[in-house]
This record gives sequence, structure tokens and C-alpha cells, in this order.
Amino acid sequence: MSRRKICVVITARPSYSRIKTALSAIQAHPALELQLVIAGSALLDRYGNAVDFIKKDGFEIAAKVFMVLEGENPTTMAKTTGIGVMELTNVFYNLNPDAVVTIADRFETIATSIAAAYQNIPLVHIQGGEVTGNIDEKVRHANSKLADIHLVSTEDAKQRVIKLGEEPGKVINTGCPSIDLAKGVLENPELDFDPIQKYGGVGMQIGWKEGYIVVMQHPVTTEYRLAKEQITETLKAVDSIGYPAFWFWPNVDAGSDGTSNGIRTYRELQKPKNIHFFKNMEPLDFLKLLKNSKALVGNSSAGIRECSYLGVPVINIGDRQYRRSRADNVKDVSYSKEDIKEGLKKAISQEHFPSSDLYGNGDSGKKIANILAEIELTYNKTIAY
Repeated sequence: MSRRKICVVITARPSYSRIKTALSAIQAHPALELQLVIAGSALLDRYGNAVDFIKKDGFEIAAKVFMVLEGENPTTMAKTTGIGVMELTNVFYNLNPDAVVTIADRFETIATSIAAAYQNIPLVHIQGGEVTGNIDEKVRHANSKLADIHLVSTEDAKQRVIKLGEEPGKVINTGCPSIDLAKGVLENPELDFDPIQKYGGVGMQIGWKEGYIVVMQHPVTTEYRLAKEQITETLKAVDSIGYPAFWFWPNVDAGSDGTSNGIRTYRELQKPKNIHFFKNMEPLDFLKLLKNSKALVGNSSAGIRECSYLGVPVINIGDRQYRRSRADNVKDVSYSKEDIKEGLKKAISQEHFPSSDLYGNGDSGKKIANILAEIELTYNKTIAY
């Protein structure tokens, strides 16, 4: 009996950590064949070149899709997605998979869904049904409506996808695969590497061993013209408290030019002595860095997902994670320097929170592989003409 060909498309660095344990489980499953496609900003050095980490972890890459158009504004987002549809259509035609997997809600993931659905290839959507405060929510729900199988991360998300009109039997709560990695970190939390020595980066040689925070703030696509102003407020807050900080570069979204420009300008003019900047980090190392930090600051979904399981305090800035299910570790603040500063001081002085299983309990990757091996993989004929 031939193995099912499962094509997984990774378009950005966060998507890899979200799906890594599922990739391993698919690769190891006797009934499945993994076809891994790397696309978008996951191939670009300025966004951390996630493809290097993927290769290092031993995954064979079936195809690469270069599709990112320069500019980081709403127009280039739309054009990048259009290029992705054209290129991924050819990739799927050549690979002839039994199913295509698309992940979460990044703007370009809709290209994967369109290219698969329009060719009558069964589409599996990971992490559907969640809500956020920008274009990501629209893309996530659009992916869900194009998908045939829905592997969601929470019960709330499951009910939302069913309310969208999807067949209940095809909506399954597997938890989030990123929690699988977080479970391993909880079991072995020691920070067994020097972040600066291992990953280099830019900034001061900060004295981080007595305590540090992690900062990860992305532009909000519906507020992209304010990206530089918003990131500058965060820079001022983190700089003013003087506490050691490891700061990660933003994703490729509308406004990322403004965010990046704000970081470079502040770094060159103010020369903060307590901040060190990184482009990227291996998923497991990043989670160990989070676990041993005093707090995560910014608007990354890592604060909502992984940090809830790790119990790390989170200062969540602005509307990017608006209405997303969160545990008690998350405190929401505005873009104001003073609000961020006040939240940071409280977070640094408090203990970590109990671990929450809101997004799973650490066995999602194997669940996903088993479902893909056993579930009926058919294109939803109810939306075909």
C-alpha cells in the first residue's frame, strides 16, 4: 500500500516552530510521506533564514518558492500573495500530493490554500478558528473556508470553525504542536547555551545571567503607518528601565520596514546599553530563552501560546492579539511608553505562573500525523461545481 503524500508549506520562521513536531511525526509515520515546501520569508536572510534551521534538523526540502516582493506595505503583501498562488500551483502540480497542509494565519498562507483548493487537492488547516486584531483573522477564516480538514488548537477555536459552517467531524482539537516543544523545555528548563555567543546578533554585551526579558514586537497590518512610532515607544520603555533585554527582529508584514527603521534609528542614535538584537533562533533554544526570562514583551503569539504553557509573564502590547484566548500570564497594555514600562516593572518583580494547557498538553504532533494517516482525504465536493 502506497504512503499518503502530505505536502506541508512553511512560509515564515514562526510557522516552523508551530509545526516542527508534526513534521517529525509525519516523517516517522509508516503510512505517510512528507513533502516539505519552504517559501516566503522563511528563505530570506534578513528575516532569520529559517530554512537553515530546517535543514539542520534533518528535514529534506521538496521545493523552495521565492515569492516575497520588497516594500512591506499592503500593496506588496497582496502582490506577494499573488506570486505565491502562481508558484505554489506549479509546485503542487509537480508534487501531486494527497493533501496540502497550511498553517495558521500569516497573510501569504492564503496562497497555499487557493493553490490547493482550486486544484481539488484536499486542504488541511492547522490552527484555524482563532481570533486576532488585524488582517490575520480574515486570512485565518478564509483558510478555514477553503480547507477540508481542520486541526485546531483550542476548544473555543473548534466551536468557532463549526459555527463557520464546517462539518463537525472534520474539525478536531489537536492542541498546538508548538506546545510539544514547550513540554520538553518544562522537563529540561536549563538554559544550556550563551545566546550571544551562539547566535551573534547586534548590540551590547549585556550582563544577562542575573535576569533578562525577551522582546518580540511585529507591526500590526491595519496600523502599518504607525509601526515606527509604536516600536519607538517600546524601545524607550525597555531602554529606560535598564534591564537586560534580548530583542528579536520583526516578521515580514506591512509595516515591518517602519518597525525595522525604528529599531535601527533608535539603536544608532540612543545606543541602548541593555539591549541585544537577534534575527532568529532555533525553536528549542528560543523556548528555553523564554522559559528562563522574567517576561516576554511585545505582541507575538508566542506570548499567548507557548508562554501560557511555560508560565512566563507576558506584557502584550496593542491590538495584534485582540480577543485571542489567553491564560492568566498575559497582561494587556497600550502602545504608551509609560504603560509598557509600568507593566514591565510588575512582570520583572513577580514569579512565573502555573503552566496552562489551554493550547494543548504536549502531544499534538503525533495526533496530527495519526489523523492525517487515518482520516478520509477527499476534496469537499459541496463547494465544487
